[in-house]
Amino acid sequence: MDDALCQLAELLQARDELDVRIAALTGRSGRPGDVGEFIAARIFDIELAGTATQAGYDGRFRSGPLEGRSVNIKTYGDAGAGLDIGAHPCDFYLVLSGPRRNASDRHHRWRVSAVYLFDAVRLHVDLAGRGVKIGVATSLRRSDLAAAQIFPATGLAAPLGLTASQRAMLSLFE
Repeated sequence: MDDALCQLAELLQARDELDVRIAALTGRSGRPGDVGEFIAARIFDIELAGTATQAGYDGRFRSGPLEGRSVNIKTYGDAGAGLDIGAHPCDFYLVLSGPRRNASDRHHRWRVSAVYLFDAVRLHVDLAGRGVKIGVATSLRRSDLAAAQIFPATGLAAPLGLTASQRAMLSLFE
């Protein structure tokens, strides 16, 4: 028997068992996108849509300055790789991102090292004005990310500031 294949089979089984526990906790799958939606819903008081396949947005803010507004929640290992912007409208894109990835990285840990909140209309206008093709991996400039950042720092154009409690909860995943 191939020892590496046996080890891999054991590790995948252990990972699957953890995903089952995560799914039981979140009420959705253990996939990064569903985990990110759960985290965002808890921290930003978002009522998630009844299904994980809701077209255009994942939920609505229940309170605060964005109350009632729709939000599409994205979870990426590195938001610098581009933003998936679909054809269905939403009011905001909330992006949970891990650290910038190095080409030499074999493993990219699941972390939230930055959070970005984009006003969807403003983002579409800015991108169209620059002639950027909008779709699955829409290119963003570092300045776009910096302006929309709400964690750990707050960008100048960010539509929302965070409370100390929200910062503390996000820090759990750094």
